[in-house]
Amino acid sequence: MGCVVVVGSSNTDLNVLCPALPGRGETVLGGELYSAAGGKGANQAVAAARAGADVAFIGAVGRDDFGKAALAGLKRDGIDVRHVAVKRGVPSGVALILVEASGENLIAVASGANAKLSVADIDRAAAAIRKADALLLQLEVPMRVVRRAASIARKAGVPVILNPAPMPEEALPKVLLRQVDYLIPNETELLRLTGKRSARSAARGLFELEVKALIVTLGAKGVQVITPDRMSDIPSLKVKAVDAVGAGDCFCGNVAALLAAGAALEEAARLGCAAAAISVTRRGAQPSMPKRAEVLRVLRKRK
Repeated sequence: MGCVVVVGSSNTDLNVLCPALPGRGETVLGGELYSAAGGKGANQAVAAARAGADVAFIGAVGRDDFGKAALAGLKRDGIDVRHVAVKRGVPSGVALILVEASGENLIAVASGANAKLSVADIDRAAAAIRKADALLLQLEVPMRVVRRAASIARKAGVPVILNPAPMPEEALPKVLLRQVDYLIPNETELLRLTGKRSARSAARGLFELEVKALIVTLGAKGVQVITPDRMSDIPSLKVKAVDAVGAGDCFCGNVAALLAAGAALEEAARLGCAAAAISVTRRGAQPSMPKRAEVLRVLRKRK
């Protein structure tokens, strides 16, 4: 497998399992609390590592127990954490997650050290980015950091994969989109990003910005892959969902790992869908990420 560098967030997820998600001003009793390693960047790094890639993670944590535990978990998955900045005076990121019986969830994030990741931190890790076979980005760290990492990769000829989540209130800078090779939004993010509900219509404008491929995640329905010359619908596996937290990150990490290894885009998306489907049958973000051997075994059984 190839080398994937992930720039992004690291959080500790505090999860409450609820009989139903509360409405505004409502209290729901009967929940169960558990914690798990999370953060979109760290989740995607773990997913890519378990898919077989050589992974380096660039992010930030605080000088606290949450940060120490996050780094230890990444190391256990063989991820290079030499470029994770340990920030003084701020806590590590924490996400508060409510999960109902269907697996649907609500999430609020206290960014902590993630918001302090700086352009200087990215510049110190520039050599690692330039040597990568793929750079994987999301938007839980400052936009200037994402733009700098993408710029370094683009100039070095390293493919840039962007999962535009969470979508900011303001429009994404076109200068960033021009540096992206593979864009992986869900349906809501696609609408906010382009103003188009149709993936095909949205793709036209993105291709004008030199995006090579649009991969729209559709939850249990799978994904839609669109390039300038073709469109493919790739179904997901049918499973009983327990916890959908991290499923999108699982997909992105697997796709990045496979593209870095030279796989065709549709094949990468097919295996990413299978991995994400497996992940929703388990609790927690990083704990739910399957290894590549399990994904291949499940696909063989489903043929």
